[in-house]
Amino acid sequence: MSCSKLFSGDLPELINEIIQYFHYDYKTLHSCILVNRLWCRLAIPLLWEDPFSLKLPKNYHFIEIYLHKLNDDYKIKLDEYLTQNDIFPSNTLFNYSSFIQRLDAYEIINSINEWSRTIETSKTKVQRSGYLMRNKLLSSQIINFTKLIYKSLFIIFIENEVNLYSFEVMLFNNTRFEYFDEILELILQNPNFICNIKNFEINFYEVTENTRFSKFLYSNCNSISSLYLQYSFYHFQVTDKCSSLSQIIQSQINLRKLLLGCQFPLHQSLSFLIKNPNCSNTLNTIIFYYVDFKNILILSEVFNHLNVLESIHIIYCCSLDSRFIQQINNITKPFKLKSLFLNEILQTEELLIQKSCDYLENFGIISSEPQQLLQLIIKYCSKIKFLGPISMNNKSSYLLFNLVENITQNLDYLFIETSITDISSIILKNLGQILPHKLEYLHLSLTINRIDFEIFLKNFQNTFVKKLLIRNRKRGKNGDIFPFIKEYIMKKKRVKYFAFSEIIYSRIDDLFFLKNKVKEFESYDIQVLCYKDLSIDIYDFLKEVD
Repeated sequence: MSCSKLFSGDLPELINEIIQYFHYDYKTLHSCILVNRLWCRLAIPLLWEDPFSLKLPKNYHFIEIYLHKLNDDYKIKLDEYLTQNDIFPSNTLFNYSSFIQRLDAYEIINSINEWSRTIETSKTKVQRSGYLMRNKLLSSQIINFTKLIYKSLFIIFIENEVNLYSFEVMLFNNTRFEYFDEILELILQNPNFICNIKNFEINFYEVTENTRFSKFLYSNCNSISSLYLQYSFYHFQVTDKCSSLSQIIQSQINLRKLLLGCQFPLHQSLSFLIKNPNCSNTLNTIIFYYVDFKNILILSEVFNHLNVLESIHIIYCCSLDSRFIQQINNITKPFKLKSLFLNEILQTEELLIQKSCDYLENFGIISSEPQQLLQLIIKYCSKIKFLGPISMNNKSSYLLFNLVENITQNLDYLFIETSITDISSIILKNLGQILPHKLEYLHLSLTINRIDFEIFLKNFQNTFVKKLLIRNRKRGKNGDIFPFIKEYIMKKKRVKYFAFSEIIYSRIDDLFFLKNKVKEFESYDIQVLCYKDLSIDIYDFLKEVD
Protein backbone atom coordinates (compact mmCIF):
# COMPACT_ATOMS: atom_id res chain seq x y z
CA MET A 1 0.00 0.00 0.00
CA SER A 2 2.77 2.45 0.96
CA CYS A 3 4.73 1.64 -2.21
CA SER A 4 1.69 2.27 -4.41
CA LYS A 5 1.17 5.65 -2.75
CA LEU A 6 4.82 6.52 -3.30
CA PHE A 7 4.77 5.68 -7.01
CA SER A 8 1.38 7.34 -7.52
CA GLY A 9 2.80 10.59 -6.17
CA ASP A 10 0.63 10.68 -3.04
CA LEU A 11 3.59 11.74 -0.90
CA PRO A 12 1.78 13.90 1.73
CA GLU A 13 -0.54 11.02 2.66
CA LEU A 14 2.42 8.66 2.91
CA ILE A 15 4.33 11.09 5.13
CA ASN A 16 1.25 11.44 7.32
CA GLU A 17 1.13 7.65 7.75
CA ILE A 18 4.80 7.66 8.75
CA ILE A 19 4.28 10.38 11.34
CA GLN A 20 1.15 8.68 12.71
CA TYR A 21 3.30 5.60 13.26
CA PHE A 22 5.36 7.67 15.73
CA HIS A 23 2.21 8.96 17.45
CA TYR A 24 3.47 8.39 21.00
CA ASP A 25 7.19 8.51 20.28
CA TYR A 26 7.56 12.16 21.26
CA LYS A 27 11.31 12.30 20.84
CA THR A 28 10.98 11.23 17.20
CA LEU A 29 8.07 13.64 16.65
CA HIS A 30 10.23 16.51 17.90
CA SER A 31 12.79 15.53 15.27
CA CYS A 32 10.08 15.41 12.59
CA ILE A 33 9.15 19.07 13.05
CA LEU A 34 12.69 20.03 12.02
CA VAL A 35 12.59 18.25 8.63
CA ASN A 36 10.47 20.73 6.66
CA ARG A 37 7.17 22.62 6.79
CA LEU A 38 5.03 19.66 5.75
CA TRP A 39 6.51 17.35 8.38
CA CYS A 40 6.17 20.12 10.95
CA ARG A 41 2.51 20.74 10.08
CA LEU A 42 1.74 17.03 10.45
CA ALA A 43 3.71 16.44 13.66
CA ILE A 44 2.71 19.51 15.69
CA PRO A 45 -0.94 18.43 16.26
CA LEU A 46 0.25 15.11 17.70
CA LEU A 47 2.66 16.85 20.07
CA TRP A 48 -0.04 19.22 21.27
CA GLU A 49 -3.05 16.91 21.60
CA ASP A 50 -2.32 16.26 25.30
CA PRO A 51 0.78 18.09 26.60
CA PHE A 52 -0.42 17.93 30.22
CA SER A 53 -0.01 14.14 30.40
CA LEU A 54 3.23 14.00 28.45
CA LYS A 55 5.93 12.38 30.58
CA LEU A 56 8.99 12.89 28.44
CA PRO A 57 10.37 15.26 27.31
CA LYS A 58 8.75 17.18 30.17
CA ASN A 59 8.62 20.92 30.68
CA TYR A 60 5.72 23.13 31.63
CA HIS A 61 6.30 26.22 29.50
CA PHE A 62 3.59 25.08 27.09
CA ILE A 63 1.20 26.60 29.66
CA GLU A 64 2.71 30.00 28.87
CA ILE A 65 2.06 29.49 25.16
CA TYR A 66 -1.57 28.77 25.95
CA LEU A 67 -1.84 31.82 28.24
CA HIS A 68 -0.45 34.01 25.47
CA LYS A 69 -3.88 33.63 23.81
CA LEU A 70 -5.83 34.60 26.93
CA ASN A 71 -8.44 37.34 26.61
CA ASP A 72 -7.66 40.81 28.00
CA ASP A 73 -9.92 40.53 31.05
CA TYR A 74 -8.08 37.51 32.37
CA LYS A 75 -4.67 38.91 31.44
CA ILE A 76 -5.43 41.77 33.85
CA LYS A 77 -6.15 39.21 36.57
CA LEU A 78 -2.88 37.42 35.81
CA ASP A 79 -0.98 40.68 36.17
CA GLU A 80 -1.80 40.67 39.87
CA TYR A 81 0.47 37.64 40.27
CA LEU A 82 2.85 37.67 37.31
CA THR A 83 5.15 39.82 35.25
CA GLN A 84 5.45 38.86 31.60
CA ASN A 85 8.64 38.62 29.56
CA ASP A 86 8.38 39.29 25.84
CA ILE A 87 9.91 36.02 24.66
CA PHE A 88 6.92 34.94 22.54
CA PRO A 89 6.11 36.56 19.20
CA SER A 90 2.77 38.32 18.93
CA ASN A 91 1.70 35.73 16.34
CA THR A 92 2.73 32.09 16.75
CA LEU A 93 3.00 29.71 13.80
CA PHE A 94 0.09 27.61 15.04
CA ASN A 95 -2.97 28.05 17.19
CA TYR A 96 -1.67 25.43 19.60
CA SER A 97 -4.70 25.38 21.89
CA SER A 98 -6.89 24.24 18.98
CA PHE A 99 -5.01 20.91 18.84
CA ILE A 100 -6.01 19.74 22.31
CA GLN A 101 -7.74 16.35 22.17
CA ARG A 102 -7.55 15.06 25.71
CA LEU A 103 -8.00 16.87 29.01
CA ASP A 104 -7.18 15.18 32.30
CA ALA A 105 -8.23 17.45 35.19
CA TYR A 106 -5.76 15.75 37.55
CA GLU A 107 -2.79 16.20 35.21
CA ILE A 108 -3.73 19.81 34.45
CA ILE A 109 -3.57 20.73 38.15
CA ASN A 110 -0.27 18.87 38.54
CA SER A 111 1.17 20.71 35.55
CA ILE A 112 0.04 24.08 36.90
CA ASN A 113 1.64 23.34 40.27
CA GLU A 114 4.94 22.31 38.65
CA TRP A 115 4.91 25.33 36.35
CA SER A 116 4.22 27.62 39.33
CA ARG A 117 7.32 26.31 41.09
CA THR A 118 9.33 26.85 37.91
CA ILE A 119 8.39 30.50 37.45
CA GLU A 120 8.71 31.16 41.18
CA THR A 121 12.38 30.15 41.10
CA SER A 122 13.24 31.26 37.55
CA LYS A 123 15.78 34.06 37.91
CA THR A 124 17.99 33.51 34.89
CA LYS A 125 17.55 33.90 31.16
CA VAL A 126 18.70 30.32 30.71
CA GLN A 127 15.30 29.02 31.84
CA ARG A 128 13.55 31.31 29.34
CA SER A 129 10.29 31.52 31.22
CA GLY A 130 7.67 33.82 29.75
CA TYR A 131 6.41 34.74 33.22
CA LEU A 132 7.85 35.47 36.66
CA MET A 133 6.08 35.61 40.00
CA ARG A 134 5.85 39.16 41.35
CA ASN A 135 6.15 37.90 44.91
CA LYS A 136 6.40 34.60 46.68
CA LEU A 137 2.87 33.33 47.18
CA LEU A 138 1.37 32.56 50.56
CA SER A 139 -0.40 29.20 50.92
CA SER A 140 -3.82 30.86 50.63
CA GLN A 141 -2.70 32.70 47.49
CA ILE A 142 -1.40 29.52 45.86
CA ILE A 143 -4.90 28.01 45.76
CA ASN A 144 -6.38 31.19 44.26
CA PHE A 145 -3.58 31.43 41.71
CA THR A 146 -4.01 27.79 40.71
CA LYS A 147 -7.76 28.32 40.31
CA LEU A 148 -7.12 31.33 38.11
CA ILE A 149 -4.72 29.48 35.78
CA TYR A 150 -6.99 26.42 35.74
CA LYS A 151 -10.02 28.45 34.77
CA SER A 152 -8.01 30.52 32.28
CA LEU A 153 -6.89 27.42 30.41
CA PHE A 154 -10.42 26.10 30.10
CA ILE A 155 -11.63 29.49 28.90
CA ILE A 156 -8.98 29.39 26.18
CA PHE A 157 -10.03 25.90 25.08
CA ILE A 158 -13.72 26.81 25.10
CA GLU A 159 -13.17 30.02 23.14
CA ASN A 160 -11.19 28.05 20.55
CA GLU A 161 -14.10 25.63 20.18
CA VAL A 162 -11.78 22.65 20.47
CA ASN A 163 -12.95 19.26 19.28
CA LEU A 164 -12.37 17.40 22.53
CA TYR A 165 -12.10 13.61 22.29
CA SER A 166 -11.35 12.63 25.88
CA PHE A 167 -12.19 14.16 29.26
CA GLU A 168 -10.95 12.68 32.55
CA VAL A 169 -11.78 13.80 36.08
CA MET A 170 -10.07 12.44 39.21
CA LEU A 171 -10.86 14.26 42.46
CA PHE A 172 -9.28 12.99 45.67
CA ASN A 173 -9.61 15.81 48.21
CA ASN A 174 -11.63 18.94 48.99
CA THR A 175 -9.14 21.21 47.24
CA ARG A 176 -9.47 19.27 43.99
CA PHE A 177 -13.25 19.51 44.27
CA GLU A 178 -12.87 23.28 44.69
CA TYR A 179 -10.75 23.46 41.55
CA PHE A 180 -13.24 21.40 39.60
CA ASP A 181 -16.13 23.62 40.72
CA GLU A 182 -14.37 26.48 38.90
CA ILE A 183 -14.56 24.72 35.55
CA LEU A 184 -17.89 23.00 36.20
CA GLU A 185 -19.63 26.35 35.88
CA LEU A 186 -17.88 26.92 32.56
CA ILE A 187 -18.91 23.49 31.31
CA LEU A 188 -22.53 23.99 32.32
CA GLN A 189 -22.56 27.36 30.55
CA ASN A 190 -20.87 25.93 27.44
CA PRO A 191 -22.40 22.48 26.88
CA ASN A 192 -20.85 22.11 23.42
CA PHE A 193 -17.40 21.92 25.02
CA ILE A 194 -17.69 18.25 26.04
CA CYS A 195 -20.96 17.15 24.44
CA ASN A 196 -19.17 15.18 21.70
CA ILE A 197 -16.51 13.45 23.79
CA LYS A 198 -15.89 9.79 22.96
CA ASN A 199 -13.85 8.91 26.04
CA PHE A 200 -14.96 9.85 29.56
CA GLU A 201 -13.38 8.83 32.86
CA ILE A 202 -14.32 9.84 36.39
CA ASN A 203 -12.92 8.80 39.77
CA PHE A 204 -13.96 10.39 43.06
CA TYR A 205 -12.03 9.68 46.26
CA GLU A 206 -14.58 11.48 48.43
CA VAL A 207 -18.36 11.59 48.52
CA THR A 208 -20.03 14.50 46.79
CA GLU A 209 -23.69 15.44 47.01
CA ASN A 210 -23.46 17.62 43.93
CA THR A 211 -25.44 15.97 41.12
CA ARG A 212 -25.31 18.82 38.60
CA PHE A 213 -22.44 17.30 36.68
CA SER A 214 -24.04 13.85 36.45
CA LYS A 215 -27.33 15.38 35.26
CA PHE A 216 -25.46 17.42 32.67
CA LEU A 217 -23.66 14.33 31.37
CA TYR A 218 -26.87 12.34 31.20
CA SER A 219 -28.64 15.06 29.21
CA ASN A 220 -25.83 16.30 26.96
CA CYS A 221 -23.23 13.57 26.39
CA ASN A 222 -24.75 10.55 24.68
CA SER A 223 -22.06 9.64 22.14
CA ILE A 224 -19.43 8.29 24.55
CA SER A 225 -17.78 5.12 23.27
CA SER A 226 -15.43 4.43 26.23
CA LEU A 227 -16.73 5.05 29.75
CA TYR A 228 -14.67 4.56 32.92
CA LEU A 229 -16.55 4.98 36.22
CA GLN A 230 -14.91 4.67 39.65
CA TYR A 231 -15.50 5.71 43.24
CA SER A 232 -12.30 5.02 45.15
CA PHE A 233 -13.60 5.88 48.61
CA TYR A 234 -13.80 2.96 51.03
CA HIS A 235 -14.49 4.88 54.25
CA PHE A 236 -17.73 6.50 53.03
CA GLN A 237 -21.10 4.99 52.27
CA VAL A 238 -22.35 5.24 48.71
CA THR A 239 -25.52 7.32 48.77
CA ASP A 240 -28.36 7.60 46.26
CA LYS A 241 -26.89 10.87 45.04
CA CYS A 242 -23.57 9.12 44.45
CA SER A 243 -25.44 6.59 42.33
CA SER A 244 -26.85 9.27 40.05
CA LEU A 245 -23.75 9.21 37.86
CA SER A 246 -24.49 5.63 36.81
CA GLN A 247 -27.49 6.95 34.85
CA ILE A 248 -25.10 8.14 32.17
CA ILE A 249 -24.93 4.50 31.02
CA GLN A 250 -28.60 4.56 30.11
CA SER A 251 -28.28 7.60 27.85
CA GLN A 252 -25.52 6.26 25.59
CA ILE A 253 -26.22 5.34 21.97
CA ASN A 254 -22.80 3.95 20.98
CA LEU A 255 -21.11 2.67 24.13
CA ARG A 256 -18.37 0.19 23.22
CA LYS A 257 -16.26 -0.08 26.36
CA LEU A 258 -17.33 0.17 30.01
CA LEU A 259 -15.21 0.04 33.18
CA LEU A 260 -16.87 -0.19 36.60
CA GLY A 261 -14.41 0.21 39.45
CA CYS A 262 -14.06 0.04 43.23
CA GLN A 263 -17.08 1.46 45.09
CA PHE A 264 -18.98 2.64 42.05
CA PRO A 265 -22.57 1.34 42.41
CA LEU A 266 -22.38 -1.95 40.56
CA HIS A 267 -25.98 -3.15 40.71
CA GLN A 268 -27.41 0.19 39.55
CA SER A 269 -24.89 0.40 36.72
CA LEU A 270 -25.66 -3.09 35.46
CA SER A 271 -29.38 -2.38 35.72
CA PHE A 272 -29.02 0.71 33.55
CA LEU A 273 -26.98 -1.37 31.11
CA ILE A 274 -29.90 -3.78 30.74
CA LYS A 275 -32.36 -0.90 30.31
CA ASN A 276 -30.36 0.59 27.44
CA PRO A 277 -31.34 -1.29 24.25
CA ASN A 278 -28.48 0.32 22.31
CA CYS A 279 -25.83 -1.33 24.48
CA SER A 280 -26.96 -4.81 23.50
CA ASN A 281 -25.55 -4.24 20.02
CA THR A 282 -22.68 -1.83 20.72
CA LEU A 283 -20.89 -2.84 23.95
CA ASN A 284 -17.99 -5.16 23.16
CA THR A 285 -15.74 -4.68 26.23
CA ILE A 286 -16.56 -4.62 29.94
CA ILE A 287 -13.98 -4.27 32.73
CA PHE A 288 -14.64 -5.02 36.41
CA TYR A 289 -11.91 -3.34 38.44
CA TYR A 290 -11.64 -4.03 42.20
CA VAL A 291 -15.41 -4.52 42.49
CA ASP A 292 -17.26 -6.76 44.92
CA PHE A 293 -19.78 -9.12 43.30
CA LYS A 294 -21.46 -9.87 46.62
CA ASN A 295 -25.27 -9.73 46.28
CA ILE A 296 -25.02 -9.07 42.54
CA LEU A 297 -27.59 -11.47 41.10
CA ILE A 298 -28.23 -10.09 37.61
CA LEU A 299 -24.98 -11.11 35.89
CA SER A 300 -26.61 -13.77 33.72
CA GLU A 301 -29.22 -11.29 32.56
CA VAL A 302 -26.56 -8.67 31.80
CA PHE A 303 -24.31 -10.95 29.76
CA ASN A 304 -27.22 -12.50 27.88
CA HIS A 305 -28.38 -8.97 27.02
CA LEU A 306 -25.06 -8.07 25.37
CA ASN A 307 -25.05 -9.50 21.86
CA VAL A 308 -21.64 -8.29 20.64
CA LEU A 309 -19.60 -8.62 23.83
CA GLU A 310 -16.11 -9.80 22.86
CA SER A 311 -13.99 -8.99 25.88
CA ILE A 312 -14.53 -9.37 29.66
CA HIS A 313 -11.87 -8.34 32.18
CA ILE A 314 -11.89 -9.16 35.91
CA ILE A 315 -9.22 -7.28 37.85
CA TYR A 316 -8.68 -8.08 41.56
CA CYS A 317 -12.39 -8.46 42.30
CA CYS A 318 -14.05 -9.95 45.39
CA SER A 319 -16.79 -12.56 45.87
CA LEU A 320 -15.94 -14.68 42.85
CA ASP A 321 -17.67 -17.47 44.71
CA SER A 322 -20.04 -20.31 43.85
CA ARG A 323 -22.96 -17.89 43.38
CA PHE A 324 -20.89 -15.93 40.88
CA ILE A 325 -19.90 -19.12 39.04
CA GLN A 326 -23.51 -20.31 38.95
CA GLN A 327 -24.54 -17.10 37.21
CA ILE A 328 -21.71 -17.48 34.71
CA ASN A 329 -22.85 -21.04 33.99
CA ASN A 330 -26.34 -19.73 33.26
CA ILE A 331 -25.09 -17.51 30.44
CA THR A 332 -26.30 -18.78 27.08
CA LYS A 333 -23.40 -17.19 25.18
CA PRO A 334 -19.64 -17.76 25.34
CA PHE A 335 -18.04 -16.17 28.41
CA LYS A 336 -15.15 -14.36 26.72
CA LEU A 337 -12.93 -13.64 29.72
CA LYS A 338 -9.80 -11.96 28.33
CA SER A 339 -8.21 -10.84 31.63
CA LEU A 340 -8.10 -12.43 35.07
CA PHE A 341 -6.02 -10.89 37.86
CA LEU A 342 -6.45 -12.36 41.34
CA ASN A 343 -5.16 -11.51 44.80
CA GLU A 344 -6.48 -14.63 46.52
CA ILE A 345 -7.14 -18.29 45.85
CA LEU A 346 -10.89 -18.71 45.48
CA GLN A 347 -11.50 -22.47 45.14
CA THR A 348 -13.74 -21.65 42.17
CA GLU A 349 -10.98 -20.69 39.76
CA GLU A 350 -10.89 -24.06 37.99
CA LEU A 351 -14.50 -23.66 36.84
CA LEU A 352 -13.84 -20.06 35.84
CA ILE A 353 -10.71 -20.93 33.87
CA GLN A 354 -12.35 -23.93 32.19
CA LYS A 355 -15.23 -21.69 31.15
CA SER A 356 -12.93 -19.12 29.53
CA CYS A 357 -9.79 -21.06 28.60
CA ASP A 358 -10.09 -20.33 24.86
CA TYR A 359 -10.19 -16.57 25.45
CA LEU A 360 -7.89 -15.77 28.39
CA GLU A 361 -4.98 -13.52 27.31
CA ASN A 362 -3.96 -11.57 30.42
CA PHE A 363 -3.29 -13.22 33.77
CA GLY A 364 -1.74 -12.45 37.15
CA ILE A 365 -1.94 -13.87 40.67
CA ILE A 366 -0.80 -12.34 43.96
CA SER A 367 -1.00 -15.15 46.50
CA SER A 368 1.43 -16.99 48.75
CA GLU A 369 0.49 -20.34 47.18
CA PRO A 370 -0.21 -19.88 43.45
CA GLN A 371 0.90 -23.37 42.38
CA GLN A 372 -2.54 -24.91 41.78
CA LEU A 373 -3.67 -21.93 39.75
CA LEU A 374 -0.51 -21.95 37.64
CA GLN A 375 -1.07 -25.64 36.92
CA LEU A 376 -4.58 -24.83 35.68
CA ILE A 377 -3.28 -22.07 33.41
CA ILE A 378 -0.63 -24.43 32.00
CA LYS A 379 -3.30 -27.07 31.38
CA TYR A 380 -6.04 -24.94 29.85
CA CYS A 381 -4.68 -21.59 28.59
CA SER A 382 -2.21 -21.37 25.71
CA LYS A 383 -3.03 -17.85 24.47
CA ILE A 384 -1.60 -15.77 27.33
CA LYS A 385 -0.06 -12.50 26.10
CA PHE A 386 0.33 -10.63 29.39
CA LEU A 387 1.68 -12.60 32.35
CA GLY A 388 2.20 -11.04 35.75
CA PRO A 389 2.53 -10.10 38.45
CA ILE A 390 3.03 -13.64 39.73
CA SER A 391 3.76 -14.41 43.39
CA MET A 392 6.85 -16.55 43.59
CA ASN A 393 8.01 -19.32 45.90
CA ASN A 394 10.29 -22.32 45.39
CA LYS A 395 7.46 -24.48 44.04
CA SER A 396 5.82 -21.88 41.83
CA SER A 397 9.02 -20.71 40.13
CA TYR A 398 9.45 -23.89 38.08
CA LEU A 399 5.75 -23.91 37.22
CA LEU A 400 6.23 -20.36 35.94
CA PHE A 401 9.05 -21.54 33.67
CA ASN A 402 6.80 -24.31 32.31
CA LEU A 403 4.07 -21.76 31.66
CA VAL A 404 6.42 -19.36 29.86
CA GLU A 405 7.62 -22.18 27.60
CA ASN A 406 4.01 -23.19 26.96
CA ILE A 407 2.94 -19.70 25.81
CA THR A 408 6.11 -18.60 24.00
CA GLN A 409 4.28 -18.09 20.70
CA ASN A 410 1.89 -15.52 22.20
CA LEU A 411 3.74 -13.97 25.15
CA ASP A 412 4.34 -10.21 24.76
CA TYR A 413 4.40 -8.90 28.35
CA LEU A 414 6.06 -10.51 31.36
CA PHE A 415 6.32 -9.15 34.90
CA ILE A 416 8.07 -11.12 37.66
CA GLU A 417 8.56 -9.77 41.16
CA THR A 418 10.08 -11.25 44.31
CA SER A 419 12.22 -9.92 47.14
CA ILE A 420 13.47 -13.39 48.17
CA THR A 421 17.13 -13.87 47.31
CA ASP A 422 17.02 -17.62 46.62
CA ILE A 423 14.00 -17.37 44.33
CA SER A 424 15.57 -14.42 42.50
CA SER A 425 18.60 -16.62 41.89
CA ILE A 426 16.44 -19.43 40.48
CA ILE A 427 14.69 -17.01 38.14
CA LEU A 428 17.90 -15.47 36.84
CA LYS A 429 19.49 -18.86 36.21
CA ASN A 430 16.52 -20.32 34.32
CA LEU A 431 14.54 -17.52 32.67
CA GLY A 432 16.84 -16.12 29.98
CA GLN A 433 17.04 -19.27 27.86
CA ILE A 434 13.25 -19.83 27.66
CA LEU A 435 12.15 -16.32 26.68
CA PRO A 436 10.69 -15.79 23.19
CA HIS A 437 12.84 -14.10 20.55
CA LYS A 438 10.83 -10.88 20.86
CA LEU A 439 9.00 -9.26 23.78
CA GLU A 440 7.11 -6.00 23.98
CA TYR A 441 7.73 -5.67 27.72
CA LEU A 442 9.88 -7.44 30.32
CA HIS A 443 9.80 -6.28 33.93
CA LEU A 444 12.00 -7.93 36.56
CA SER A 445 11.91 -6.76 40.17
CA LEU A 446 14.30 -9.01 42.08
CA THR A 447 17.05 -9.22 44.66
CA ILE A 448 19.93 -9.65 42.24
CA ASN A 449 23.21 -11.46 42.70
CA ARG A 450 25.71 -10.23 40.13
CA ILE A 451 26.88 -13.75 39.13
CA ASP A 452 23.30 -14.93 38.56
CA PHE A 453 22.57 -11.72 36.68
CA GLU A 454 25.41 -12.33 34.24
CA ILE A 455 24.07 -15.84 33.61
CA PHE A 456 20.66 -14.38 32.80
CA LEU A 457 22.08 -11.76 30.45
CA LYS A 458 24.20 -14.30 28.56
CA ASN A 459 21.15 -16.53 28.08
CA PHE A 460 19.04 -13.48 27.19
CA GLN A 461 21.04 -12.54 24.08
CA ASN A 462 18.60 -14.09 21.61
CA THR A 463 15.69 -11.94 22.82
CA PHE A 464 14.89 -8.38 21.75
CA VAL A 465 12.78 -6.42 24.24
CA LYS A 466 11.14 -3.15 23.31
CA LYS A 467 10.70 -2.07 26.95
CA LEU A 468 12.99 -3.57 29.59
CA LEU A 469 12.68 -2.68 33.27
CA ILE A 470 14.97 -3.98 35.99
CA ARG A 471 14.64 -3.19 39.68
CA ASN A 472 17.28 -4.52 42.07
CA ARG A 473 16.53 -4.76 45.78
CA LYS A 474 20.17 -4.47 46.76
CA ARG A 475 21.21 -6.26 49.93
CA GLY A 476 24.57 -6.72 51.58
CA LYS A 477 27.46 -7.37 49.24
CA ASN A 478 25.55 -8.44 46.14
CA GLY A 479 27.92 -6.36 44.06
CA ASP A 480 27.56 -3.76 41.34
CA ILE A 481 25.54 -5.09 38.39
CA PHE A 482 25.76 -1.99 36.23
CA PRO A 483 28.91 -3.13 34.33
CA PHE A 484 26.91 -6.15 33.13
CA ILE A 485 24.05 -3.87 32.06
CA LYS A 486 26.47 -1.85 29.94
CA GLU A 487 28.11 -4.91 28.43
CA TYR A 488 25.06 -7.07 27.65
CA ILE A 489 22.18 -4.60 27.35
CA MET A 490 23.64 -1.31 26.17
CA LYS A 491 26.39 -2.51 23.85
CA LYS A 492 24.40 -5.42 22.45
CA LYS A 493 21.47 -3.09 21.57
CA ARG A 494 18.86 -5.65 22.56
CA VAL A 495 16.33 -3.10 23.88
CA LYS A 496 14.69 0.14 22.70
CA TYR A 497 13.55 1.61 26.03
CA PHE A 498 15.29 0.84 29.31
CA ALA A 499 14.67 1.63 32.97
CA PHE A 500 16.84 0.61 35.91
CA SER A 501 16.25 1.25 39.57
CA GLU A 502 17.91 0.08 42.77
CA ILE A 503 16.43 0.02 46.26
CA ILE A 504 19.16 0.37 48.87
CA TYR A 505 17.58 0.27 52.31
CA SER A 506 15.06 3.14 52.16
CA ARG A 507 16.74 4.93 49.24
CA ILE A 508 15.62 4.49 45.64
CA ASP A 509 18.14 5.24 42.89
CA ASP A 510 17.05 5.61 39.27
CA LEU A 511 19.34 5.49 36.24
CA PHE A 512 17.20 8.12 34.54
CA PHE A 513 18.62 10.85 36.79
CA LEU A 514 22.27 10.02 35.98
CA LYS A 515 22.56 12.22 32.91
CA ASN A 516 26.03 11.13 31.78
CA LYS A 517 25.04 7.47 31.80
CA VAL A 518 21.78 8.29 30.03
CA LYS A 519 23.73 10.00 27.24
CA GLU A 520 25.93 6.93 26.92
CA PHE A 521 22.86 4.76 26.35
CA GLU A 522 21.53 7.27 23.83
CA SER A 523 24.73 6.88 21.82
CA TYR A 524 23.66 3.25 21.34
CA ASP A 525 20.15 4.35 20.31
CA ILE A 526 18.59 3.21 23.61
CA GLN A 527 16.27 5.63 25.39
CA VAL A 528 16.49 5.54 29.20
CA LEU A 529 13.23 6.40 30.95
CA CYS A 530 12.20 6.85 34.54
CA TYR A 531 11.38 3.48 36.12
CA LYS A 532 7.97 4.67 37.31
CA ASP A 533 7.08 6.08 33.89
CA LEU A 534 8.02 2.99 31.92
CA SER A 535 6.30 0.59 34.32
CA ILE A 536 2.91 -0.62 33.05
CA ASP A 537 -0.08 -0.20 35.31
CA ILE A 538 -2.75 -2.86 34.75
CA TYR A 539 -5.50 -0.24 34.77
CA ASP A 540 -3.83 1.85 32.06
CA PHE A 541 -2.94 -1.25 30.06
CA LEU A 542 -6.54 -2.46 29.95
CA LYS A 543 -7.80 0.96 28.94
CA GLU A 544 -5.83 0.49 25.72
CA VAL A 545 -6.94 -3.05 24.90
CA ASP A 546 -10.08 -3.96 22.96
